[in-house]
Amino acid sequence: MKKMNIWLLGSALAAVLSAGSAVAAEIKVGFVTSMSGPASSLGIPYSKGLAAGRQSISEIEGNTIKVIELDDASDPTAAARNARKLVEEEKVDLLIGSAGSPAALAMAAVASELKVPLISIANANPTGEAGAWTITVPQPAPLMVSALVEHMKKNNAKSIGYIGFSDPWGDLVYDALNETTKGSDIKIATNERFARSDSSVTAQALKIVAARPDVVVTGGSGTPGALPHIALAERGFKGTAYGTHAIINPDFVRVGGKAVEGVIAPSGPVVVAEQLPDSNPIKKVAMDFRKDYEAANKESNYNAFAAYSYDAWLLFADAAKRALPKATPGTPEYRAALKEMLTSTKEVVGTHAVYNFTPDSRYGTDERSRVLVQLKDGKWSLVE
Repeated sequence: MKKMNIWLLGSALAAVLSAGSAVAAEIKVGFVTSMSGPASSLGIPYSKGLAAGRQSISEIEGNTIKVIELDDASDPTAAARNARKLVEEEKVDLLIGSAGSPAALAMAAVASELKVPLISIANANPTGEAGAWTITVPQPAPLMVSALVEHMKKNNAKSIGYIGFSDPWGDLVYDALNETTKGSDIKIATNERFARSDSSVTAQALKIVAARPDVVVTGGSGTPGALPHIALAERGFKGTAYGTHAIINPDFVRVGGKAVEGVIAPSGPVVVAEQLPDSNPIKKVAMDFRKDYEAANKESNYNAFAAYSYDAWLLFADAAKRALPKATPGTPEYRAALKEMLTSTKEVVGTHAVYNFTPDSRYGTDERSRVLVQLKDGKWSLVE
């Protein structure tokens, strides 16, 4: 009888231990970025920012996190193919990516088809059912461009020369410019475009200079985003030059050199974190990001794009924790729960914003997510 009790006790203990070990699971994240090609000046910082996020949070409620990272070589078709591979072969619970709006939109289509949540780290706004599984970290173009237009009005600008990418990002910026200048005295004089892979925009710059606008707004990003500024400077343009949050990148500053000195752009607060008041809740998270970035990457060359993927990781971690009571990682039910939690995010403080999402909106930012900065002596300074 005594032996029977011991055996029963042992069996019960084994069952408890087995059940306890079954509780912990592996959460898989598929990460697609551009480590090569024209978008690599953004894609590499995105990769380093995700490493900083993993430095900050390495597990969720005792569940390990496995990240599988793939390079799309700045090709939207490759981004979609990578996303499909990650879901169908690697069985990831969530996707994060990629560098550039075209690639992000391609991934969003796959995410919707395969019913896997996507955290887009490029500016993407897929509509309808195609966007139901996507949330977007970067601030929407209208929110950021409106800050530029407010600055133009205060400085009595009346005409704008526009030049942007010939892709969805260039369209987003131009549409935002149209929207935010509507009903004002400011007119858009040009709508010039160029490809991310172009090596010259001489013809476009000549047309802008001929139109004699008071200011120029560029709708580019990363290293290629410096090209219009260089071409305009070479042709003697003396007006104010504006960019968007897509140019807040060390490679843009390096490549642009003196031609981009003085450019004004909207940015997430992380870029000037040390200049923020201590009462700003974003300041602490932004400074924590810098520490995590240095620890993970053994360098201090952090930037706004690395901070976007860091915020994506914070959003994932918050949603993953809240989804665990609903389902087990690795199942369709957990993917659906992750989607539900991501689209109901409330007041998650990141480096760029305090995020709030709803099922009906891809964006989760408000005016707390923007400041106006100017490039002075190669560094971004807060514009009062």
